Amino acid sequence: MSDMNNQFNINNAISGVLVVDKPVGMTSHDVVQIVRRGTNIRRAGHTGTLDPRASGVLVILIGPAVRLSEYVSASDKRYQAILRLGESTDTFDAEGQVTKRMPVEVEEEQFTDALNGFIGEIDQVPPPYSAVKVKGRKAYDMARAGEEVDLLPRKITVYSLELLEWAPPEAVIDIHCSSGTYVRSLANDLGAQLGCGAHLIGLRRTKSGRFSLRDAVPLRKLRDAFENGTWYQFLIPAAEALTDWPAIELTHEQMETIRHGNRIPVDETNQEERVRGISEQGELVALLERDAETNEWQPRKVFFS
Repeated sequence: MSDMNNQFNINNAISGVLVVDKPVGMTSHDVVQIVRRGTNIRRAGHTGTLDPRASGVLVILIGPAVRLSEYVSASDKRYQAILRLGESTDTFDAEGQVTKRMPVEVEEEQFTDALNGFIGEIDQVPPPYSAVKVKGRKAYDMARAGEEVDLLPRKITVYSLELLEWAPPEAVIDIHCSSGTYVRSLANDLGAQLGCGAHLIGLRRTKSGRFSLRDAVPLRKLRDAFENGTWYQFLIPAAEALTDWPAIELTHEQMETIRHGNRIPVDETNQEERVRGISEQGELVALLERDAETNEWQPRKVFFS
């Protein structure tokens, strides 16, 4: 029993990031469940859903690192998407019913020009078959019941759109966008703009925040590592989850102050609005935000007790 308790205490103290290359055919929740069972850590969650038909970078936070979720989830994303022109579907992807077929009389230059029109801050309406809630109900439940789904547009930012391959009626594009962007909606809207219709037939997330496919471990390889107990080699420290936040090293005295929820002075040379507080050992201690009135760091999330 003591060995079991020791193992529980060890696992309970583990905190970090697992970046998984999710295969097609699994939900993001399925992958989280595999990680929970494999690590024996119940506290785990992903930071941005990938549809079952999509593959690629799925960032999973485990242990106390799950408290970073709201920040990591808000990070920019990058995708490679395969679009099929000439057909629109009710789900905006290949799983739906075709609602319109049109001949594809689109040249590459015309397609590229249309792409450029979607770059920048734009209003995007989520797909009717999505998890967006309308008066407490998920849109896809309403759509499946045959009810009309009226979703409001949302502000998103598309930083870049690049045509990678032009093989009509299919095209492969690279998309760098803000969190909350629906690539399915982008495909449908692009098809409407071109006048021939389009839908998404393939999607691979290549980057989520600072994590890319280079950081991702294939799920099959991770499962093997769970079996032989070597999965720790893939665990990325929580301090590296938000490297776009500048870091400040905290003294022992500052750590004690922050641990009790109290503020610490901002160095006069520091002009940042938010920072990661790091220990001398490089471990994430807290997320801090500047109070402009007092010029002090206010702890927003503390990761040790």
